[in-house]
Amino acid sequence: MTSTKTFASQADLQEKQVSFTRLSDNAYAYTAEGDPNTGIIIGDDAVLVLDTQATPVMAQDVIRRIREVTDKPIRYVLLTHYHAVRVLGASAYGAEHIIASEDTLDLIKERGEQDKASEIGRFPRLFRNVESVPPGLTWPTITFTGKMTLWLGKLEVQLLQLGRGHTKGDTVAWLPQQKILFSGDLVEFDATPYAGDAYFTDWPQTLDNIAALQPQQLVPGRGPALTTPEAVAAGLAGTRSFIADVRASVEAGVKAGLDLNATYKATMAKLAPRYGHWVIFQHCMPFDVTRCYDEMSGHTHPRIWTAERDIEMWKALES
Repeated sequence: MTSTKTFASQADLQEKQVSFTRLSDNAYAYTAEGDPNTGIIIGDDAVLVLDTQATPVMAQDVIRRIREVTDKPIRYVLLTHYHAVRVLGASAYGAEHIIASEDTLDLIKERGEQDKASEIGRFPRLFRNVESVPPGLTWPTITFTGKMTLWLGKLEVQLLQLGRGHTKGDTVAWLPQQKILFSGDLVEFDATPYAGDAYFTDWPQTLDNIAALQPQQLVPGRGPALTTPEAVAAGLAGTRSFIADVRASVEAGVKAGLDLNATYKATMAKLAPRYGHWVIFQHCMPFDVTRCYDEMSGHTHPRIWTAERDIEMWKALES
């Protein structure tokens, strides 16, 4: 009889050490050892929060840190993309506006409920206060396509869609006056990119589009804030190499006629020596390889993950 590893992140019960890093008078990063990050932009008259944490209870710690540095109202929340672990804490902030790309709104309509059930099942530690999440989904009040500029007093904040990668709706926030970028999950640092809803073919070009802005500092989706141009370059290079290596291995498996299980095992063997120490590597790889296998097999758009599909896939690959 074969044994099965504990599903996804259900074995991840260790508390993480939170850091609240100041990048400038206007920009802060709330990070926690590879847990989902939250970005904070403080303008002259209001605060913008990027990605909200998984629950309103977890969001309270972000708000506490914000209140240590400013008493300005939290007027805006930006969803860099739609994954439950990033958005279900939104109600805690009492923001006037929740902003997302039109592509992200499409994803909420198409798969928001399934994604919510799926992610709550994957991350019991992050969703242990799930009862604090109000019923329903997190819906934007403002949507845009391509580019939207917010003026927080004299501070310019550009919300940009630079291409598909982690999802089709990915949005970054760019402070052009200070060359600080908040990337969402398009960039990770010492943390494994989750690519279950990704576009492997597009992602490298999107990273090039980020690099073309020449950010001096960058807040990734997971991992510590990158506070020098050298660290930014390392974050972009690491994310790019991971995506390229997964794709190369999976594409080779598909061309050789290997099934998903064999392709997964071969890809794990190839990538574990280089990336196995990254946070949530064991959690992400089954989802990443499954999505890449689909894309390399001609399924351009990601299939919807459900709680049932998650467990079925996990058992098939990890048994």
